[in-house]
Amino acid sequence: MRKGQAVAAGLLVVAVTAGCKTVVITPSGGYSPTAASLQSHTPQRAEAHPAPARTPTRTPPKRPRPTKPKKPAKPKLKRPKPVKHARGPAQTVLAQGSRGPRVRALQARLAQLSHFVQKPTGYYGRRTAASVSAFQRKHGLRGTGTLDKATWNTLRALTRPPTRPEMYPTTSRPVAAPDPRCLKGRVLCVSKQSNTLAWMVNGQVRATMDVRFGAQYTPTREGTFRVGLKSRRHVSSIYHTPMPYAMFFSGGQAIHFSPDFAAHGYRGASHGCVNVRDKTKIATLFQQVRVGDKVVIYK
Repeated sequence: MRKGQAVAAGLLVVAVTAGCKTVVITPSGGYSPTAASLQSHTPQRAEAHPAPARTPTRTPPKRPRPTKPKKPAKPKLKRPKPVKHARGPAQTVLAQGSRGPRVRALQARLAQLSHFVQKPTGYYGRRTAASVSAFQRKHGLRGTGTLDKATWNTLRALTRPPTRPEMYPTTSRPVAAPDPRCLKGRVLCVSKQSNTLAWMVNGQVRATMDVRFGAQYTPTREGTFRVGLKSRRHVSSIYHTPMPYAMFFSGGQAIHFSPDFAAHGYRGASHGCVNVRDKTKIATLFQQVRVGDKVVIYK
């Protein structure tokens, strides 16, 4: 055998080292990988590690949302139904210049609502018209100052029927001691001191009423007179003002009812006449007095 060769069991084994690989030559001319080469070329499977057991995740229970306390329900207030007014021209019930018990009832009802501060007079003048207008505007009506049907219905719904004392208030003042000239016969005895008129028959007082007199520059004459003329619906030819139930005693001076006196009281004055405050009383007196009866005016 040559040097460098080795024979073992009839097999030639040559170990050839090529780079990092070791190859074994077999007799058949092939090669057999060494254990190291097998180890380097055989893909190694990664060791299977058991997957960690998943713990079931529990979803936290939903917390109940805090509920807001419910606000107490507000009581429903019933609104008054608006008054439906008929279209077209309003039906007039009373207007300026009207007189009588219906005017007194109107004034007494307005007084219940503090729209009429005077005592009822039975005469529909400027003050009554202003009171009606104020009532109309307050309750959504047209402020005309004239009492129409819609205004009257609204006023009746808000007030009660007035009593007779409310419609005919007592206005009598203490009567002064009668003048001696008043003690005989039928006499209209008028005292400037007490502002009263006493209707006397043979010394007996039959009726009394409040009166007022003329202003400083138009004074009421004093003395003894006679009734010369009676006029139920007289109108002054000088001042063009009404003088109901006029009983003239001296020229143009007369005893008569005064709507202004009834409305304004003693804040005003006449042009020389004797103004009577109570229309009902002078209406009764007018029927009893005769032309020629005595009139005595004194202090």
